[in-house]
Amino acid sequence: MTEIGPITTTLEKESIYLDLDVRQEIKRLAELLAETVPGLLDEPHWLAAARDLSCALPAALRTALRNFSANSGQAGVIQIHGLPVGPLPPTPTSRESVERWATVPASVIVLCAMVLGEVVGFEGEKRGALVHNVVPVPGEERTQSNAGSVNLEMHTENAFHPHRPDFVALSCLRQDLDGEAGLRVASLRRAIGLLSAEQRRILAEPRFRTDPPPSFNGSGTGVVHGAISGAPEDPDAQVDFHATRPLDEGAARAMAALREALEAVCDTVYFAPGDLAIVDNRVALHGRTPFSPRYDGHDRWLHRVFVHADSRRSRARRNGGGHVVS
Repeated sequence: MTEIGPITTTLEKESIYLDLDVRQEIKRLAELLAETVPGLLDEPHWLAAARDLSCALPAALRTALRNFSANSGQAGVIQIHGLPVGPLPPTPTSRESVERWATVPASVIVLCAMVLGEVVGFEGEKRGALVHNVVPVPGEERTQSNAGSVNLEMHTENAFHPHRPDFVALSCLRQDLDGEAGLRVASLRRAIGLLSAEQRRILAEPRFRTDPPPSFNGSGTGVVHGAISGAPEDPDAQVDFHATRPLDEGAARAMAALREALEAVCDTVYFAPGDLAIVDNRVALHGRTPFSPRYDGHDRWLHRVFVHADSRRSRARRNGGGHVVS
C-alpha cells in the first residue's frame, strides 16, 4: 500500500480506501446534493448541481477517478471503499426498480460518476432512469438480467447499442447475507495476449450478432459487429456471452477462444456496504457469481449508473440534449 494524500490505495488491486476526513466530506456533499430542490435525480437542475458539486469532491478522490477515466489500467476496474450509505429501507423487489428521489447513496454514486463524464440512461431500459436498483426479484431468479440470482454471463454492458456506456458504476448499499454474490470482471487487456493473430483477426470482423438484453423488454434491434475493435494492441470489447451469436463456424471457434481467455484472467470483486466499483465497459467485461436471495428485506442491493465519457457522440439520440439515450 502507498499513501496518496488523504486516501490509501492498493495499486495492484485497483482499490482505494478513504480515510475518515474524506468520508465525512463526501457525506456532507452528498447530503447537500440530496437536499437540492427538486430532489429528483432525472431533473436538469439537480443534475447541474451534481456536476458542480462533483468538482468539490476531495482532491485525491477526484484525481484517482480522473486518472482511471484516462487509463483504466490492465484490470479495467477500480474499487472505492468507505463511501456513505446511511439508514436504508427494505431492499426493493420490483423488476423495474429505480431511484427517482435524491437519497444520499444515489447522490454519492452520481457525484463520483460525474467526475468520469455524463450520467446517461437508456430509453428502453427501466424507463430511462439514471440510477437503477440492482436487486433480486422473485420469479426472476434464472434470468440473465440484473433481477436474476444465477450466474450472470460475462458481457459488455448493452453490447448491441451504438452508444453503450463507457463506464458502469456499481455501488453497494447492502450485500447478500451469505456473502456469495461477487462482481466478476475480465479485462481484454489481460486476455488479448492469450489469443492467436488469426483469432484476433476473426474477432475483429463483422461476424457476430448481438440482440438487446432482457432488461430492454424487447426494445432495440440486434446488430452485426466485430467482437473486438480499435487498436490491435489495445482493442475495445463488444460481446455478451448470453446475447452475442457467432454467424459462422470460424467465428464460433474464435468466440470460444475469447471466452476461455477472459475466464483465465477473470477477477471477482466482493462488495461491502459503502463500496463502489467502476468498470471500464470499453475494455472489460463483467458478470456476477450466483447467490441465494431470501426476499426478506435484507437481500443484496446495488445502485447502478452508466457514464458517457463524451456525451456529444450520442447527442442525436438524446431528445432535447437530455440524459436519456434512445
